[in-house]
Amino acid sequence: MAQASAKWIAETNFEGRASHSIPVDGGSKAGNSPMELVLIALCGCTAYDVVSILQKKREPFTAVEVHAEAEKAADPPRVYTAIKLAYRVKGKVSRKAVEDAVKLSEEKYCSVAAMLNKTAKITYEIELDPQ
Repeated sequence: MAQASAKWIAETNFEGRASHSIPVDGGSKAGNSPMELVLIALCGCTAYDVVSILQKKREPFTAVEVHAEAEKAADPPRVYTAIKLAYRVKGKVSRKAVEDAVKLSEEKYCSVAAMLNKTAKITYEIELDPQ
């Protein structure tokens, strides 16, 4: 069973806690907003999948980064309606291997993407850097 909590600190500041503490902020930018944390979770989830898959394929990557840009609905609840993920993979990797890893993450393994797909169209682009 997963557990998490949020403890009010002051104004719009909270301390979020699951296995570790993280500042959460609803307005003054003293921490990430709850919706920013959702995007971080998506990036982390899919990055983990891609790294794991590339390791299993013995692809010689040296770095993996995932960046997200998202649009929200105009009216409450302001859910994400469109998310663009940009994957940057460094190393002498096969484009097909990276594309396959991203597709497997998005379509099968990433539980955060599976939840967000209910309200948002998720698209992606891949940039390879052979360095």
